[in-house]
Amino acid sequence: MHNGSCCLIEGNPISQVMPPLLILAFVLGALGNGIALCGFCFHMKTWKPSTIYLFNLAVADFLLMICLPFRTDYYRRHRHWAFEDIPCRVVLFMLAMNRAGSIVFLTVVAVDRYFKVVHPHHVVNTISNRTAAGIVCALWTVVILGTLYLLMESHLCMHETVISCESFIMESANGWHDIMFQLEFFLPLGIILFCSFKIVWSLKQRRQLARQTRMKKATRFIMVVAVVFITCYLPSVSARLYFLWTVSSSACDPAIHVALHVTLSFTYMNSMLDPLVYYFSSPSFPKFYTNLKICSLRPKRPGRSKTRKLEEMPVSNLCRKSCISVATSFQSQSEVQWDHQMC
Repeated sequence: MHNGSCCLIEGNPISQVMPPLLILAFVLGALGNGIALCGFCFHMKTWKPSTIYLFNLAVADFLLMICLPFRTDYYRRHRHWAFEDIPCRVVLFMLAMNRAGSIVFLTVVAVDRYFKVVHPHHVVNTISNRTAAGIVCALWTVVILGTLYLLMESHLCMHETVISCESFIMESANGWHDIMFQLEFFLPLGIILFCSFKIVWSLKQRRQLARQTRMKKATRFIMVVAVVFITCYLPSVSARLYFLWTVSSSACDPAIHVALHVTLSFTYMNSMLDPLVYYFSSPSFPKFYTNLKICSLRPKRPGRSKTRKLEEMPVSNLCRKSCISVATSFQSQSEVQWDHQMC
């Protein structure tokens, strides 16, 4: 446990702002990613490498949601950690690991779409599902090794009677944690922006294809990935960079504290917005969401309906009506033929 001075600002608005934001992110994120996982597991007919990447993105987001109730309780208690040292390490490790996992798989999804649109005949587009699963396992290994340091040391900090649990120490830079925090953003950002630019440029060069619905969907999809990534991760990275540049005067500054904690909640909202990525990724998801909506809006009939539809009408009635109509038409035709012969 760190017994040095901890920045605990009395009366700061963090405890009022953070719980509602985290509850919103938890409810919408758990609902959206839970539905997405059900769609992947039970309604996805064919699996492709892109489907495997999106599935792991949903898994990373859903695991992140598990940690949010603990952080909500932490902020509700005015940043007092009510559990022991090991739960603190595990929660911070899970948050960092799944944040990195979400970033990695968002980037992989963008790269996969880049090869499909810009280089449609590249060998990358012909990899098997087994190869894609191997790539996913390798990426998870890198992510876990990159965030494993959070399990190696305590992150509890005593301040009078309050014990805080923070991955960042606000009195100074955090070494490897700050390096990973910045690297996880700027490297994927460069890759995603490069893929977005090349996809848009390629479609403009092929104007005859740009009008096709498939190419328009590809542009929309990569734009959604870029917007979600920048919206969720840029604020927290900018706030942390500002603190590092002004660390001598920003340490224990209430405004910096509020900015860093609130912008960190934006990274959790990435899990709330990623279902948009699934929606634009494949035609299967809009159909799946539409079917869910129809099923939820369909009224339940407790008993047998009094009004019978045409298809529920007895067969005898249907046969009688059809026989009468056929007989009538046959009789009219016979009369016409008879009159013609008589003439």
